[in-house]
Amino acid sequence: MTRETESGASGGKPSKMSLTTQIMLAMLGGLILGVIFNKIGSDFINTHIVGGLFAMIGKMFVNALKMLVVPLVFFSLICGVTGIGDIRILGRVGGKSFVLYLTTTAIAIAVAIILASMIGPGKGFVMDGIDTSGVTGREAPTVWDVFAGIVPTNPVASFANGEMLQIIFYTVILGVAVLMLGRKSKGFVEASEYMNEVMMKVVGIVMAFAPIGVFCLIAKTFTEQGIELFLPVLAYVVTLVLALFVHLFVTLMIMLKLLSGLSPLTFMRKIRPAQIFAFSTASSNATIPVTLRCVTERVGVNNSVGSFCVPFGATINMDGTAIMQGVATVFLANVYGIDLGLGGYVTVIAMAVLASIGTAGVPGVGLVMLTMVLGQVGLPIEGIALILGVDRLMDMIRTAVNITGDAVVTSIVAKSEGKVDMAIFNDPDAGILTSDDLDIDKAAEAELAQYAKPH
Repeated sequence: MTRETESGASGGKPSKMSLTTQIMLAMLGGLILGVIFNKIGSDFINTHIVGGLFAMIGKMFVNALKMLVVPLVFFSLICGVTGIGDIRILGRVGGKSFVLYLTTTAIAIAVAIILASMIGPGKGFVMDGIDTSGVTGREAPTVWDVFAGIVPTNPVASFANGEMLQIIFYTVILGVAVLMLGRKSKGFVEASEYMNEVMMKVVGIVMAFAPIGVFCLIAKTFTEQGIELFLPVLAYVVTLVLALFVHLFVTLMIMLKLLSGLSPLTFMRKIRPAQIFAFSTASSNATIPVTLRCVTERVGVNNSVGSFCVPFGATINMDGTAIMQGVATVFLANVYGIDLGLGGYVTVIAMAVLASIGTAGVPGVGLVMLTMVLGQVGLPIEGIALILGVDRLMDMIRTAVNITGDAVVTSIVAKSEGKVDMAIFNDPDAGILTSDDLDIDKAAEAELAQYAKPH
């Protein structure tokens, strides 16, 4: 899995290419191959190579990432809660995170609505030949239902189903109980710390295969998505991408600088691997292991804060998705010639923030949330069919924005608590991702074998 490059013309020692570079090259290769396959349009390629081999490898890679999420969040959060050692500090961290996540989401959708209103996508749009049937809506939950659903009735079922908010709630309660037992909990805490190290090693092993998985995911996506899909809704796509970039490079970076004092340029370089994973998987939840590793080992956030804020953000922070809802709402209002007015747009903002709290960070969830928003403001839900064709690629971009927001808020909260190691943050090579996790330490292997031998 490792690739080597010669350092210098004088025959210096070979150095390993960073995993991030490998993944970026794989993403570029997948994009080029996908565009070529799309133009060829071969049934054999589409069925057996793209729909068969690439789909299989891509799904295996995403499944492997999802496989890590629950145990990693559980053990990491247990270590984080016990590492904080003060329930009041834990409450303060949770409160800051919650307020910041909801604030960024509200700002994101407000910016999106303002930009979309200025650009006006959807005006003069012609729907000839576009099927707008067969789209079903989803009723919006009440705020009381959202918060009541955080408490699990069956923790085992919550873990099995990957209900992240319920898992976080249960794990925090368990961690508090462990703290209250004091010295009696020493064995459990040490076992949790060991399992957390094991899970981080498993994360490294899975990530070592990332270039292959990312290549297949990107190639499959661009084979299936032809440029023709973008032409009818080009104004929508341009407006959405512009709004996403404004939030990513302007809003979030200004917040990071003002509230933490950290360098946005350094931060963006450090968080890039997580952004790439988010783009390729289109899933905030599947990217949790990578985001957590980046904020702790690359940015320097202490695990006691990162282990709580990252999975919490992956569940309730939907900046990119909120932006999509704002742009899509304006687009569809223009298409159908409906004037929502100030009250309608305020409703959209409120609904997007509320829906983001109780919605899982999985691919395609933005469209489900959009049905709630459209229903509340009286727009035809069938209009979603107009943007279905381009939603997969847009989902990839907005997921990268989502996890960047998670990392920004985590860093802000950690800095406010004095939990950022600036030596790590300022070290460009700190926690850099390589394929070394597949290297087997012969000495450690032999030592463990001695313990495993029957006596």
